Amino acid sequence: MQTEESSHAVASRKRCKLFRVEEAEVRIYEHKTLLGIEAAKHAASVIRDIIARRDWARVIAATGNSQLEFISALTREQIDWNRVELFHMDEYAGMSETHPASFRRWIRERLVNQVYPARVHYLAGDAPEMEKEMERYSALLAGPIDLAFVGFGENGHIAFNDPPVADFADSRLIKRVTLDQACRQQQFNEGHFPALEVVPTEAITLTCPALMRADTWICCVPDRRKAMAVQCALEGPVSTGCPASLVRTHQNSFVYLDRESASLLSGH
Repeated sequence: MQTEESSHAVASRKRCKLFRVEEAEVRIYEHKTLLGIEAAKHAASVIRDIIARRDWARVIAATGNSQLEFISALTREQIDWNRVELFHMDEYAGMSETHPASFRRWIRERLVNQVYPARVHYLAGDAPEMEKEMERYSALLAGPIDLAFVGFGENGHIAFNDPPVADFADSRLIKRVTLDQACRQQQFNEGHFPALEVVPTEAITLTCPALMRADTWICCVPDRRKAMAVQCALEGPVSTGCPASLVRTHQNSFVYLDRESASLLSGH
């Protein structure tokens, strides 16, 4: 008899184009709504399995426009959120949690206030002593991390690890970074700020090794504007020139694409 996870995997394969790139399993769906629904089913299955085995799941969640369909679908899945500890992965330096562009606000409104996880940890970009805040959050992350939702930026960033600051061998779990121009342009283009010049120039972020500590990666990367980043991540060299290429080295990683974001991949 098939398990819940294997049954879903069989059904999912019938609705997508599936292939592997080194360690990463790539799934391409016709449109981003279906992508979000299928990724949410997968994530929910992983979380339920972790809870069944260990009674408690620790999850890192990405934010941003590319995660909207996925997070919305995830809130409709049957998960015992009373046994989930939730982290988010980055925040603008100096930004209040009430600011419309705050990632704390994004995750609180779209996920936390919908499902009420047992524990939620926010990374405070406006903490009065940033070094102490990064130490506090690093200590919280020190235990095992079961699952991370990892988006790809248009410049190939993961969290706020843009190409100029990404370090695959970073000794830190959290660091303060300068955002590159392409990253800031994306934030403006997505409608989070009224003008490019007011997009913050710095952020605090989980590092690449911090994200790699998660046992499973589920990466939702829809839309044509992400097609170049997807091509670089899956067909270019594994390097900090495209931090998202790190997905190919993670031994339990899944990349969810739609037809638009996969449009530049060879043969797809």
